[in-house]
Amino acid sequence: MKREPAQNFQDLIVWQKAHQMVLKVYRLSSNFPKTETYGLTSQLRRATVSVPANIAEGFRKKGLADKIRFLNIAQGSLEESRYYLILANDLEYGDTSELLLHLEEVSKLLDSYIAAIEQRR
Repeated sequence: MKREPAQNFQDLIVWQKAHQMVLKVYRLSSNFPKTETYGLTSQLRRATVSVPANIAEGFRKKGLADKIRFLNIAQGSLEESRYYLILANDLEYGDTSELLLHLEEVSKLLDSYIAAIEQRR
C-alpha cells in the first residue's frame, strides 16, 4: 500500500511521534527539582524540541542533501536527549523507561525516513 506524499511536516508520522515525545518530556521535566531549571530541565527540553523542529525545517528544503542534513541534526538531538533521559533516571528525577522506548521508536522512524530520501538520490 502506497501512502500519499506528505503535504506538510505535520503529515509525517516521524514528526508526529517526535512532537508527542516533546510533550511527554515537558510533563516529566516539570517535576524535576527547581535547582535544575537552568540545568538538566533546560538542556533536555532544548535537545528534545530540536528533534521535531529539525524534521520540520528539513521538510521544506529543496535539495536532498539539505533535507538529510537537517534530519541528521535531528538524529544528533535525539541521541543527546537519550543521554539526558538516562541521567534524569539515574538522578532519580523520574522513571524515563517509557520515554526511552518512545525515543527509540522515533529513532527508527527517522532512520527509515532518511533511508527513503536517500533512495531518491
